[in-house]
Amino acid sequence: MKKTAVVFALIIFSMAIVLPFSADIQSANAQTVTYSVQNVEHNVQVLYSGHVVVAEKIQLSGSASGTFELGLPFRYAPSILEVTAYDKDYNVLPVVLGVQLQSQSGLYGVSVNLPAGTSEFTVFFVLSNAVLTTTSTGYNLDFPVYLALPATVNSYNGNITLPAGANVVGIDKPDGVVNASTYNKQNLAAFTNAPATATISASYGVIQEVNMPFLDRKINITPSGDVTCTDNYKIDNNSTTGIASFLINLPVGASNIVARDQFGRVLSTKLQQSNSLGSVQNVTFEVFIGVGESNVITLDYSLPSISDVEASQYILNLDLFPYLNYYVDSASVTVTPPEGATITSPNLSDIGSSADLSRDVFQESLTIKREGVSYIDSLAQSEDVVPITFNYNPLWISFRPTSWVWVIALVGVVVVAFWKRPKAKAKTKAVTPITPKVTPAKAPTGAKLSAEKIQEFVEAYEEKQRITQEIKALEARVRHGRIPRRRYKVQRKTLEIRLESLSQTVAEGKALLASAGGNYADTAKELEAVEVELNDVELSLQPLGERHEADEISNEEYQKQLTDLEQRKENAKAVVDELLQGLHKEVR
Repeated sequence: MKKTAVVFALIIFSMAIVLPFSADIQSANAQTVTYSVQNVEHNVQVLYSGHVVVAEKIQLSGSASGTFELGLPFRYAPSILEVTAYDKDYNVLPVVLGVQLQSQSGLYGVSVNLPAGTSEFTVFFVLSNAVLTTTSTGYNLDFPVYLALPATVNSYNGNITLPAGANVVGIDKPDGVVNASTYNKQNLAAFTNAPATATISASYGVIQEVNMPFLDRKINITPSGDVTCTDNYKIDNNSTTGIASFLINLPVGASNIVARDQFGRVLSTKLQQSNSLGSVQNVTFEVFIGVGESNVITLDYSLPSISDVEASQYILNLDLFPYLNYYVDSASVTVTPPEGATITSPNLSDIGSSADLSRDVFQESLTIKREGVSYIDSLAQSEDVVPITFNYNPLWISFRPTSWVWVIALVGVVVVAFWKRPKAKAKTKAVTPITPKVTPAKAPTGAKLSAEKIQEFVEAYEEKQRITQEIKALEARVRHGRIPRRRYKVQRKTLEIRLESLSQTVAEGKALLASAGGNYADTAKELEAVEVELNDVELSLQPLGERHEADEISNEEYQKQLTDLEQRKENAKAVVDELLQGLHKEVR
């Protein structure tokens, strides 16, 4: 009986502790929302690179603070590259990805942290170009026609924006088909899960499905205030056709533009468009970028000059990431003022952990890096224009010439002193005349190569062949959906870094073979010729397949030409193997 009383007392005591907390939780859950979603402007923009930006401009009736949750169908989660939110003045708002939208399923949620008094803000979702499928007349776009919002939306207006030359034929959405690029919905239900398909008509080149792993921009300032810039882009073609040209965005005021490919060949450029956002240059390649292939292009250009604002103080108003109509995985901007200049602002803490200030003996440079860059980054107030301030004394212009004059003068003094020193008298000594012996001149025999250098070259060449095959196999696997695209990017990046190092070793090895003369030089020439042959075969395979798919040639003719190309490839590889085997024997 006593035990029962004790147990009963403990239960009452526990309830007395737990119930107040439970009441508080219920009270918190029952808090009423002090705003409603009045209007949503839903813009789906297809970029030139085929990536898709979904912009959700949300207007609230009343004001909000705290977290605001929204989402899109979970099927698009693997394609999300970036999510960014801005208030109405384009100040960045914190975003948390992958949140659970209450008890809803089938949705990928994000939450935006809103400051008190917020009545309008915009959320940007950047999707990969995997949501775009090529058709015979253009593309099919798989996209969220509505986003999932936590409350009923009074007015929801949707729009699809495409590059010039592309048109929306129709939109097949869950609540009906529309033959236009715009649509609207009144009283859209909360947490709507609505994937849709848009049919797009576009001719070749209007949209180029590519991935751009990096953009490396280097800005140099001369002592006279001239500003020169060099952009390095890598372009990976993941479309179903080759790419003959590409539209590159350049900053406002860019002039004297020269484009080159990865082999240093000057490429043709043509101004496509110019406005307040910058200019667009159409760069035409010497050799088109085949399906699954890559190219690195370099653009050199000038920017408007700068002048001092005070005595010995200069400011470069840097448009950090100007308008880009494509998505770049990783971008960096390096600003290098004249030798002897000292960068005084901005503070690295103001830019973030991605900024780095490097100092040499007489030179400083500021590097700013960002992951995932597109036109939405140019909207941010914090990154629109970054003033780079540095102090520079014009007397530094004469520093190096003066140093060289002093060095030459010092060397001259030493030479004169050595020449003028008193010479000891030489003792006279009878010398028996000797008849000179004439030796016939020998023909030069080329420089000798060490066995280690030859072995290093052969191993590097063989490993380069193996890694090239691995990259091709990796591309085939990702095309057939056997590995995730993110994993493909990581693996490909690792292989490309190794391939770049091996290519440098092979190039140095070939130069050594050529300078050694004799059989070594012949081997280097034969390797160059075989590589040209292999490159020609690879360039011929892609258009042959395209002509066959377009029924321009018969199956019989296609098989005949394909067999000839494959035979040429095998013969070339056999020659390479034979040459490498010959070098192997040299070091045994």
